[in-house]
Amino acid sequence: MTAKERDRLKVLHEVSKRHIPQKQAAAELGLSARWVRQLLVRWRARGDGALRHGLRGRPSNRKTPEAVKRQVVELYREKKQAKLWHDYGPTLAAEELAEQHGIRISRETLRQWLIEAKLWRRRRARVEQVHVWRARRARYGELVQWDTSEHDWLEGRGEKLYLIGMIEDATSELSARFVPHDSTEENLRQLRRYVEQHGRPVSVYTDKASLFQVTPRAIHHRDAPEEQLSQIGRALKELNIEWIAAHSPQAKGRIERTFETAQDRLVKGLRQVGASDLESANR
Repeated sequence: MTAKERDRLKVLHEVSKRHIPQKQAAAELGLSARWVRQLLVRWRARGDGALRHGLRGRPSNRKTPEAVKRQVVELYREKKQAKLWHDYGPTLAAEELAEQHGIRISRETLRQWLIEAKLWRRRRARVEQVHVWRARRARYGELVQWDTSEHDWLEGRGEKLYLIGMIEDATSELSARFVPHDSTEENLRQLRRYVEQHGRPVSVYTDKASLFQVTPRAIHHRDAPEEQLSQIGRALKELNIEWIAAHSPQAKGRIERTFETAQDRLVKGLRQVGASDLESANR
């Protein structure tokens, strides 16, 4: 018997000896008085074993059939050997199984199956450095985080691409597109596209790249005006959009974490559709 069942048995003994009333027993066990009476009837009729759960030692009615388990494990093994799912984790694999094959299982169930079949290894949780998160802005359009991710998006199937992303701070709504170069021209195109689709944000949050600011080393004349703006800086000023510079990658963590997710999942999505150029990747 479990400790919980032994506690119930002790309280029922007290009730049967009339040391405590059923109402007090119910309060001590966290049960209703009616359920205490039911337990008393069972206990008197069948003894101490009546307090054990009726399904103990029997398979759960909600357990996934063994045939489904074998099908899922074999499917994962085949796709992994074919280099289709060789870098898929349980979470993404569970989503793909539901979408492509109509097999709906939880990611934790799939993880346990894959570990048992030696297709997945447990990973030790990373202890990350404590960082105080900045609270989200309260309203849509108050702040947009803006950055570019350089990655092997096409896995060698085509030209090198960059992903320019703009994420709304309050809602995490993402707008992104692939470009051939991380240039002023491409970033201005992305800004124009964002303003046309979502309206003018109050402020944008970026890193300190030379696309957004003119560094002091670029000022050669002592009589130069105090404020020197880049092309993007002038565009933001004309649009009356405040530019805020992040002092570290963690400061604009929302767009950084989004890029980490994209470098895992978006790469696999591009692989599935066979994207090999800029047009197909954006489509």
